[in-house]
Amino acid sequence: MPNAINILNREEDRRVVEAIKQAELNTSGEIKVHIENHCRGDVEKRSLVVFNQLKLNETQLRNGVLVYLAVKDRKLAILGDEGINKVVEDGFWNDVKDLMLSHFKEGRFADGLEQGIMRCGEKLKTFFPYQSDDINEIPDDISYENN
Repeated sequence: MPNAINILNREEDRRVVEAIKQAELNTSGEIKVHIENHCRGDVEKRSLVVFNQLKLNETQLRNGVLVYLAVKDRKLAILGDEGINKVVEDGFWNDVKDLMLSHFKEGRFADGLEQGIMRCGEKLKTFFPYQSDDINEIPDDISYENN
């Protein structure tokens, strides 16, 4: 079983970060991937803690999205802030999660992350198009916690 630090090799990490950059090109939204080994408690509660720690709750338009993966506990959550949650259709985050899980089940973590990130970016672009004065509020790198 892979762990948080080595679930993606250097090239896969680069591909996922590039997917984040590409997804954010056409939107003012922010996407962050966080990978850790163990989910302490309920995945929804833990992802909310991480969401706040990474300051995704502080974006100007409240349109941050967290992709949270606990590798060893096999837990995944996708959490959008209130701005994006108000406008996406019911079940959207579960659809993205299912798309990602279909790749994860085959051990293709980078592919799953890339596909999910791009789907989130398309939705963000629909409701939060890129603004000429847009700044990147959240770093695009993947955050890891090797707990």
